[in-house]
Amino acid sequence: MVYLADRPASPKTANGAAPLKIAMLAPPWLPVPAPGYGGIESVVDLLCRALVGRGHDVTLFATPGSDAGSRVVNVLDACEPDEMGKAMHEARHVAGALAAIEREAALGRPFDVLHDHNEAVTVAFADRTHVPVVHTVHGPFTEPAQHLYKTHRQALIVGLSEAQLRDAPREASVYGPIANPIAVEDWPFGEEGSGYLAWMGRFSPQKGAHEAIRAARLAGRPLILAGPVQPGQHDYFEREIAPHLDDERVIYVGEVGPSGKRRLLEHAEALLMPISWPEPFGMVMVEAMACGTPVIAFRVGSAPEVVRHGVGGFLVGDAAEMAEAIDDLHAIDRASCRAWVADLCDADGVAASYEDAYRSAIALLAAADAGSDAIAR
Repeated sequence: MVYLADRPASPKTANGAAPLKIAMLAPPWLPVPAPGYGGIESVVDLLCRALVGRGHDVTLFATPGSDAGSRVVNVLDACEPDEMGKAMHEARHVAGALAAIEREAALGRPFDVLHDHNEAVTVAFADRTHVPVVHTVHGPFTEPAQHLYKTHRQALIVGLSEAQLRDAPREASVYGPIANPIAVEDWPFGEEGSGYLAWMGRFSPQKGAHEAIRAARLAGRPLILAGPVQPGQHDYFEREIAPHLDDERVIYVGEVGPSGKRRLLEHAEALLMPISWPEPFGMVMVEAMACGTPVIAFRVGSAPEVVRHGVGGFLVGDAAEMAEAIDDLHAIDRASCRAWVADLCDADGVAASYEDAYRSAIALLAAADAGSDAIAR
C-alpha cells in the first residue's frame, strides 16, 4: 500500500465543527475518477474533494491511478474492469482496506468514520469493525440487497432518492436521500443544440438504447449512442442496436472519455433516458442538464425527482411520447436547466449532508456500544 499526497486537516471545518478523519472506500473496478464510463467513481472524486475543501482529513481507498485531492491508499495492485461485479475482487479490496483501517487504530490514529461505496462486502462486515460505517446504496434495493440490510444492521444506509428509499427495508438504519454531487462549473454550457439527440450508458436492455432509437426515428432526428458494451451485453447490442447503425441517422461512437462526454452532451438537443428499471439517481441525466441540455426520460425510478418537468426536460411514458416531447424542446430554457441541477447537486451541499450522516453513524455506534456495555454489566 502506498500513501500519496498527505495533507493535514484544518483545525475547524466549514461549519465550525471539529474535522473528521474519514476513510472513503471506492469500488475496486476503476480508478477515481474513471477515465471513461464510471458514475460512482465520479461521485467519489467530487465528494472527496468537497470534504477536503470543508476541512476534513480524507483517505481514499481505491485502485491504482486514483487521485481525488486526498490521501490515497492503493489496496489492490491493479484495476479489474473486466471482473466488475464479482465478489472475489470486491472481497479482497474491502478486506485490505479494513485491515489498513484497523492498523491505523492500533497505531493510535483511528478513523472517525468509513464511507463505503461497494456493493455488499463492507456492510456484511460492518459489525466486525470498530469504525462507524456509512454505506451509500448506488443501486436499487433488490430482494438480495434488502435481505443483506435486514440481516446486517450496523451500517447507516444512505439513499440517493425518495424513489429508491421507498424500497429500503424498515429494519435498516436509513438516512437521506442525499443527491449525488456534480461540479457544474466543470461542464461546458451549450447555449443551443447542434441538431442531434444523445443516449449514453451501458448497453443493458433496461437502459433502453433500443427505445431511444425508436423515439429518434419517430421524431426524424439523428441519434448518437455512446457507451461501453460490457460482458453479457453483446447479444443485446448485436440484436437490437447494430442493425440500426448507419453513420447518419443512428451513430455509435463507442465509449467516450471525459472530454468526449462533455462535448457530446454540450451540443446535443436533448439526452434521451428511456429506462425500464428503478434508476436510483442517474448521473448522466445530471451531467446533461449541467451542460444546459434537457433530458427526456421515462417516468421511472428517480427521474421525476432528478428531472424537473418543464425545466430540466420532460417526463414521458413511452417512446411515442418521447418523440412528441422532442418536438417541444424549444420550450426548455437551457440556462434554467443548468441552474436547476446546480441547486440540486451542489457538491459542497452534498458534502455537508454527508457530514450529518457521518455524525449520525458515529452516534448510532456509540449508542449500540453503550447498550452492549449495559447488558454486559
